[in-house]
Amino acid sequence: MSARRYLEDFAVGEIIRGGALRVEPAAIKEFAAKFDPQVFHLDEEAAKDTFFDGLAASGWHTAAMTMRLIVETLPLAGGVIGAGGTIAWPKPLRPGTTLSVAIEILEIRPSRSRPERGMLKMKCTTHEDSGEVVQTLVADLVVPRRPG
Repeated sequence: MSARRYLEDFAVGEIIRGGALRVEPAAIKEFAAKFDPQVFHLDEEAAKDTFFDGLAASGWHTAAMTMRLIVETLPLAGGVIGAGGTIAWPKPLRPGTTLSVAIEILEIRPSRSRPERGMLKMKCTTHEDSGEVVQTLVADLVVPRRPG
């Protein structure tokens, strides 16, 4: 993991790329069985007759895998601490692909009331290895300012 970054270490417009996470059918089914037990996440054959026309990862599984990639790609001092955002899944995530992320820094706001921290607004785009977007996340993160 790279050196920890503070609020002052970022620039609006900066893009940070990272990730390589393979999506396996067994992992899709395991996550779904625990957290989103719907047929299109659990059974390849039954999923063919659904809206998704085949096995697809839960959006929440996609979000969880994206979170792992964000943590590995964006080494924030104090950790990745979310303070709200929006998420979209424009395309189903299929098994057998590899995910990557591109994180764009949209806004940097030092706190007026808490000088030790600020807010970083980022847009995280999760791609399949084909380049297609499977998730977008715009989030506000609480980020420490550099001490001293």
